Amino acid sequence: MSKVRCGICPWNCELEEGKRGFCGVRGNVGGEVVNVNYGWLSAAHLDPIEKKPLYRFMPRTMILSIGANGCNFRCPWCQNYNIAMASQEEIEMMDTDPQEVVETALSLKESGNIGLAFTYNEPVTMYDFMLDTAKLSKEKGLVNVMVTNGYINPEPLERLLPYFDAMNIDLKYFNEEGYKKIGGGLETVKNTIRRASEVLHVEVCWLTVPGENDSEEELEAAAKWLATVDPEIPLHINRFFPTFKALDKRPTNVQHLYKLAEIAEKHLKYVYVGNV
Repeated sequence: MSKVRCGICPWNCELEEGKRGFCGVRGNVGGEVVNVNYGWLSAAHLDPIEKKPLYRFMPRTMILSIGANGCNFRCPWCQNYNIAMASQEEIEMMDTDPQEVVETALSLKESGNIGLAFTYNEPVTMYDFMLDTAKLSKEKGLVNVMVTNGYINPEPLERLLPYFDAMNIDLKYFNEEGYKKIGGGLETVKNTIRRASEVLHVEVCWLTVPGENDSEEELEAAAKWLATVDPEIPLHINRFFPTFKALDKRPTNVQHLYKLAEIAEKHLKYVYVGNV
């Protein structure tokens, strides 16, 4: 049987029958690329919207946050590696479908729920399930939020945008060499930030990893570029703690985080320091 190509992200994996792509969850089944984990969730929690983090989008509300497994990056400091890097067989997952997820979200309205956040692992990898669920959620008047690394091809992104209200997008580095180390590309992420900002609310996260992306020069270059997109894009400069394959690194110095924030504030209106 011939190979098929997955076009969701720039990996553009060419898949033989029964094989999965780099993300581990999109595969060739019967000559079609499908989410092999469609409907299977590893996590579902009612969280404050600020935890996404989205500080300037419907503050002081709650949102049902769901995740699965799989990722199209390989960050050694992944904060959710226990699900993002796990196979479906390695973790406990619950079988569901878009209708059930949306009904659950609606049932939580009395608890302050405003909608759905696709988060925890990289939601681009559960693209089909996310799109189906977001469409139904939007029909029911709910809000949809995506927490993503932004590594997605333009056409799949365009299909998602009409059904989303806000995104938090990670900016891992501000150079291509750094992105190559984790399996991504800066220009793709910049394009996602730029395009999403045109039609919905966007906030950006910068996890400050010592020895990787913690220089003042790199952070300022990122802040300057974000200001050309929109100087009111909120930037979250977050503290790193040793985890996963980066246990040898030290936590980010708190004073250094505030120094970076001062630099970013020269260019951006809203800058936050997180996880201190």
